[in-house]
Amino acid sequence: MLNKECICPRFEKSFMILGKKWSGLIIEVLLLEDRRFKDISEQIPGVSDRVLVERLKELEEEGIVLRTEHTDGPVKVIYSLTEKGRDLEKVMLEIQSWSDRWIHA
Repeated sequence: MLNKECICPRFEKSFMILGKKWSGLIIEVLLLEDRRFKDISEQIPGVSDRVLVERLKELEEEGIVLRTEHTDGPVKVIYSLTEKGRDLEKVMLEIQSWSDRWIHA
């Protein structure tokens, strides 16, 4: 068993952010295109609106997701990935590759 002091603090923080339920799926959906809240919700069955709001705020605070309010006409909020968030694309592709090989749903 690994001694906790052997784990890199940055690695640990990465898993604390990305390992939260729904966070990876939100990132995966936003890698495809920028979306409105309801569109993200529709793409991730099972996530409640309350939890989705919470995860989006957390990812925004971490600089992974950008929330943009468009006020020209009715207010429209669009969520997108920042450069930091887009940089996760390779990681997400590797996770998909691993899951294709080892996870049988």
